[in-house]
Amino acid sequence: MSSTNLEHTIRIRGTDCACDANAIENAIRTMEGVQSCEFNLATGQMQVVGGISGETLLTHLKEQGYDVVDQQHQSDTMINLLEPVDFLRFMWGRSESRLAILGGLLILPGVIFGELLGQHYPLIDLASIGALVAAGLPIARSAWRSLKTNFEININVLMTIAAVGAVLLGAYTEAGMVMVLFAIGEALEGFVANRARHSIRSLVDIVPSKATVLRQRGGQTHEEHIQVEALKVGDVILVKPGEQIPMDGRVVAGASLVNQAPITGEGRLVEKVDGSEVLAGSINGEGALEIEVTRIAEDNTINRLIKMVEEAQEKRAPVQRFVDRFARFYTPIVVLLAVLVAIIPPLFFGQPFFNPTSGSFGWFYRGLGLLVVACPCALVISTPVSIISAISNAARNGVLIKGGSHLETLSRVKVIAFDKTGTLTEGRPSVVAVRAIDCQAPALVTHSIGQVHRCKGCDDLTALASAVERQSEHPLAQAIVREAARRGLEDRYPSAEMVTAQVGQGVTGKIGKYQVTIGSHRHFDNAITHPQGHCLDAKSDAMSGFTTVMVSEGGRFRGTIILADKVRQHIRQAVTMLKRAGLTNLVMLTGDNQAAAIAIGERTGITDVRGELMPEDKVSAVEELQKDYGIVAMVGDGINDAPALATADVGIAIGGALGGTAQAMETSDITLMSDDLRQ
Repeated sequence: MSSTNLEHTIRIRGTDCACDANAIENAIRTMEGVQSCEFNLATGQMQVVGGISGETLLTHLKEQGYDVVDQQHQSDTMINLLEPVDFLRFMWGRSESRLAILGGLLILPGVIFGELLGQHYPLIDLASIGALVAAGLPIARSAWRSLKTNFEININVLMTIAAVGAVLLGAYTEAGMVMVLFAIGEALEGFVANRARHSIRSLVDIVPSKATVLRQRGGQTHEEHIQVEALKVGDVILVKPGEQIPMDGRVVAGASLVNQAPITGEGRLVEKVDGSEVLAGSINGEGALEIEVTRIAEDNTINRLIKMVEEAQEKRAPVQRFVDRFARFYTPIVVLLAVLVAIIPPLFFGQPFFNPTSGSFGWFYRGLGLLVVACPCALVISTPVSIISAISNAARNGVLIKGGSHLETLSRVKVIAFDKTGTLTEGRPSVVAVRAIDCQAPALVTHSIGQVHRCKGCDDLTALASAVERQSEHPLAQAIVREAARRGLEDRYPSAEMVTAQVGQGVTGKIGKYQVTIGSHRHFDNAITHPQGHCLDAKSDAMSGFTTVMVSEGGRFRGTIILADKVRQHIRQAVTMLKRAGLTNLVMLTGDNQAAAIAIGERTGITDVRGELMPEDKVSAVEELQKDYGIVAMVGDGINDAPALATADVGIAIGGALGGTAQAMETSDITLMSDDLRQ
């Protein structure tokens, strides 16, 4: 980009349909100095590049009657659009919506008394005209803007002509009703668009708004709480146990296990030590970390995720705007046909042009009716009955499809990409094997992953570990406690006393007269003697993506407990069903290491496995699959899946009723309300 060219991002409120988007783009492209202009309906933002100032652009847009939002106050407009009260607040907060509601109230007397009861009063006509003016004013303004600026006959022009014609005929109630219904439809379209925008931007909520920065004053280190936006590259921040990491950075002091699942989807806790890279939005474990900031707030991982989602939706915008591009040619033809319908029968066949006494008002009235019926919006609403039936049937079975186009695209899918954590797996650690030193089972059974053997030694080991971990919120600790409860062992030992945790080593607690230690294999290698067989098994399990914790009592090794993110029930069956249906190209995309990913692939039947992927890598993988195969579907459930879901030709989010993230569901085209992929 040359030095004379500037890039401007402008948000325009109340622009929720393709008609307005095209009008805005055309109005800006004709300005001197503008090189390119793209309006993204998904975000409500316009990107303008050229040798023109931002002030000139804003002035021009305001002169055209557009509601330009001050960039400094954009975040103030965000509300929770999922709540009914906030839905009403949103509707009442827009002048167009308020006018549509007012028009709806004014048209009620005409509908009730005029249309239903057949009683006509002058006040009813006045109320209907009031409804027409209230609901139709924004539509007529947009129509005039389209004609004046772009010389374009669009949907708004078509509806305005129909309403004016109805008034000339004296059909005030019909004119008001048509305009009110159209205005309410536009308002609901605006609500849906803003809900999607809110979901994308709410990714920012993952990162705390404030951070604890360490400052040196008078030779001492002081803690200072500041806004995340004020942090600079090179600042050192303190992240305490359990806090979310506010910025991308590098650990300069401390050690901890960090949960990166909100960002990468990685199921295992990742150890962070001096020199390790950390991501904004990750959740710190039980150790304090001092982190040097390596990226400013606007360039951190979360904001890059947001940008990727918005860019992916922008790529799809041409498809989403197909109806309006079609309307550029279609709408003028409809107007011409309406004129011909109105004048040809009277001119050549002696039919009445306008005859209110006949009850049908003549061919002029029919021409106006053609304008309303042939509106492109009406064509879109009149989706084929087969598609509507399919969508309704799917909804009854827990599959929400956001439009018939997605259903049609799904029928042409050539490859399906699956996220691993939370999609193919449960998304939380579970005990998959217990290996007590005094296990009474044969070695083959004892050392098999997935064979959670029941014997006296293994039960006692599980109960002992549960007594120490009972008060911990750590995911691995909770998994051990759940396993003890499943075996009915929660009361075998009292809760441990004097429980302490040491980062990177483990947890110790006193049960009776003995100290019980639960820790990592590395800690036991350095501190507690254990059999070589258990040592070799632990190394092998780690290579396969499993987490091994070892247990000692009074300094004596008691055994190991192996944990992993378990594969969901019925996944293998779902994969088999897909292959039988002809979808043999199945791919797994995950942030976990390649060895762990391959292990999950073997248990699910998916052979094309791609591990160690960041969210942007998943986007690249989907784009690569599109080049190789064509139509690609992506299945995921997490925030980190949102960009890939938006990039895929069909995005499928799972767990809509069971905790799937709002971002994944909003950026997807299809939502499975349960986590059963057999749907």
